[in-house]
Amino acid sequence: MKRRKIINTAVVATTTAVTLGSCARKTASNVQTGLPNVRWRMATSWPKSLGIFTGADILAKRVKEMTNGRFIITPFAAGELVPGLQVMDAVQTGTVQCGHTAGYYYIGKNLALAFATTVPFGLNAQQQNAWLYHGGGLDTMRKIYSDFNIINFPAGNTGVQMGGWFKREINTVADLQGLKMRIPGIGGQVISRLGVNVQVLPGGEIFLALDRGAIDAAEWVGPYDDEKLGLHKAAQFYYYPGWWEPGATLEVLVNRSAWEKLPQEYQAIFQTAAYEANMNMLTEYDTLNGQALSRLVAGGTKLLSFSPEIMQAGEKASFEFLEENATKDSTFKQVYQEWQVFRKQVFDWNRVNELSYANFAMSKV
Repeated sequence: MKRRKIINTAVVATTTAVTLGSCARKTASNVQTGLPNVRWRMATSWPKSLGIFTGADILAKRVKEMTNGRFIITPFAAGELVPGLQVMDAVQTGTVQCGHTAGYYYIGKNLALAFATTVPFGLNAQQQNAWLYHGGGLDTMRKIYSDFNIINFPAGNTGVQMGGWFKREINTVADLQGLKMRIPGIGGQVISRLGVNVQVLPGGEIFLALDRGAIDAAEWVGPYDDEKLGLHKAAQFYYYPGWWEPGATLEVLVNRSAWEKLPQEYQAIFQTAAYEANMNMLTEYDTLNGQALSRLVAGGTKLLSFSPEIMQAGEKASFEFLEENATKDSTFKQVYQEWQVFRKQVFDWNRVNELSYANFAMSKV
């Protein structure tokens, strides 16, 4: 009995010593790093059920993992903290520390914010990333966001989007006259020149509006998220391509005052997590969209391409819009001219490598 008591006492003592030693090491580690516990809230423009929410989700998870739980960001769906189209306002005022959204939702504040996301007949996802990360685009957009006490980070890309869901066939420009369509950004302003009555709605409101006839057509993202929203149940005709969104970048906007309070280590971790979120979303969509499109077509969706007439009219109206606004707005003009130079250069290159390959290989599948 005494022997067992001695052994048990030794075990307890050893365990206590190990535990205390571990706690001491953790405490010493925390003292050495001097890194604080930080808790942020992230408003988003998306329902949690959609693939587009993964940009916010991935960023938050990686930040938590890389800081060993010391920096925690909690993402909220659209409407939980603020409406989906008011995320930038919430970040600017400091209501939340950060938000996951799309710059082109806020072109009423500065039209050039559209370039942070996408513009009609602009850059695809790979080209957009090249412009932002290595072509000076991110620096240019940060100058604009700085006027709103915000710093931005690319944190997702949808790739070339679909043209959207229509309740009736659209073959000519005349068929667009008076059509009520959900479409944001410069794309909305351009297509309004073709006779469309443009509506801007957050993702969570699109299905009901389309199903009840408040709108005649709606574009969202692509097959995977469109299927999730049930848009195929509200409209039969699914058009492509979404020429107004050839490579839409989603962003995480951060209140600059909150950003400057972060330790440099946390800032570096946040930037790395945002970069991963940007790359991950595009690759995930490329995997899921093809599968979803097959299901939609098998279920009765009619997949149709926009006619050459509509594509040509859209392109003409797009560049007329861009040129006109460049003459009215010096900031827009500066961004547009820088973007134009990059667009020509990367198009010339991709015409040689990407397009030549795709025209041959993909036509055989």
